[in-house]
Amino acid sequence: MTADEALRQVNRGMIAFDAILGTATLVAPRQTLWVLGHERVSADGEALFRRCGPIWLTFAAAHAVAEWRGRRRDWWALAWLRGTEIATDTVWAATSPGFTRPGARVAMFLAGVANAGMALGFGALADRSKKARTS
Repeated sequence: MTADEALRQVNRGMIAFDAILGTATLVAPRQTLWVLGHERVSADGEALFRRCGPIWLTFAAAHAVAEWRGRRRDWWALAWLRGTEIATDTVWAATSPGFTRPGARVAMFLAGVANAGMALGFGALADRSKKARTS
């Protein structure tokens, strides 16, 4: 498997991951927080978390567009979008007292690492796509 094929495979996985995460956050925020290793939160905290659902669904759509069209600008947009998420989970894990399940905090920190990797990888894919599709 080439690096480009691996990045495209990761992209396809992220379509499903963000679609599931976004939908679950909208429909069952308390249970989704529990799956992520977070304790029960206040009603206000639950509502604040629920607002992330449409954000993650937008991420799923961006991954789907890059997969479907595969244009250079789509991969660059996806790289920038993932770049915006590098610190978010890390800040959440570092500041929320609600992460009490073993490994939950580490998983959130690793999500930041994964986002950095995807940002770099999708940016590189955009650069390599330059010759094939310039729009």
